[in-house]
Amino acid sequence: MMSTFRALAFVPLPRACSMQYMTRSISSKAPLLVTPKALQQLRSSADVNILDASWFMPNTPRNASKEFIEKRIPGARYLDLDEVAAPNELGFKHMMPSAQVFADALEKFGITPTSHVVLYDSHGIFSAPRALFTFRSFGHERSSVLDGGLLGWESEGLPTETGPVVGIPRSTYPAPTLASECIRSYDQMVSNAAKEVSDPLADIVLDARAHGRYTGSDPEPTGLPSGHMPHSFSLPFSAFLRTSSGRHSGARFTTFLPPDELRRRLDDAVGAEYARLILEGQRRVTNTCGSGMTACILWLGLKLIKETAPVALYDESWMGYASRPQSKIDKYVR
Repeated sequence: MMSTFRALAFVPLPRACSMQYMTRSISSKAPLLVTPKALQQLRSSADVNILDASWFMPNTPRNASKEFIEKRIPGARYLDLDEVAAPNELGFKHMMPSAQVFADALEKFGITPTSHVVLYDSHGIFSAPRALFTFRSFGHERSSVLDGGLLGWESEGLPTETGPVVGIPRSTYPAPTLASECIRSYDQMVSNAAKEVSDPLADIVLDARAHGRYTGSDPEPTGLPSGHMPHSFSLPFSAFLRTSSGRHSGARFTTFLPPDELRRRLDDAVGAEYARLILEGQRRVTNTCGSGMTACILWLGLKLIKETAPVALYDESWMGYASRPQSKIDKYVR
């Protein structure tokens, strides 16, 4: 049995979160995804910057910054999503940074407002979409995710490098303007839960966590209660991905499904009619997950189906919602 939802009756969104930047020429935009071979060709351009945005769950023994030193795409720099972030009243990490924090980080990387930034992670597709969401929300349209990440790059037999990173000249990057309609707050999510599904101003809430955590049948890794926000839809981020094996290394990594298959997965989650309304810009979406990371996989997947689809993020996600004792949590087992 599929859950229904209520949504956020807020100020109407434009058709895309970065609409205020549409005065830029179309040629200033980059594709949302690039393949390893396409990135290899782009590397010859002086105006391309590659950032490793790998991030691992706190309960895993892996260290992203250490692994970056051990192996990376040549010329890459390491973007620490927990460091380039804003403080949070509940102590959560990797929250959307302020404009100045974002600009300062890009200046250290030698990135300018016209640079094409390609973001990757070491899973294939996991944390790089969060980095892309940040870039696009600040209006940096010349930004892309490497589909398949570092392992996909290696699977094509492409080179890597190791060791300390050589310093680069600092650039100038003026503090940009955040498209504030891309981010949802706790109060907005609570307001959303009071709205009916038939309200045309309401947002459709998609939950990217594993289905068992959504229903409440499986525990949260943080120890918080499991379950879901009233009337949200379950759409695990893994539903938008496929797993491949490296031709040279045999390592397994994830890539996005093609757009037609993404559309079918969206239809399965919310129904064909709501999916149509979302993609036509008539219904808005807010994505959520455990901590605001994998919800951005859903954001990017929806953008791959229809780039103008209006999609926002509840930045605190389930950690913020379930941490507050006044939150209403629904549970059910299908």
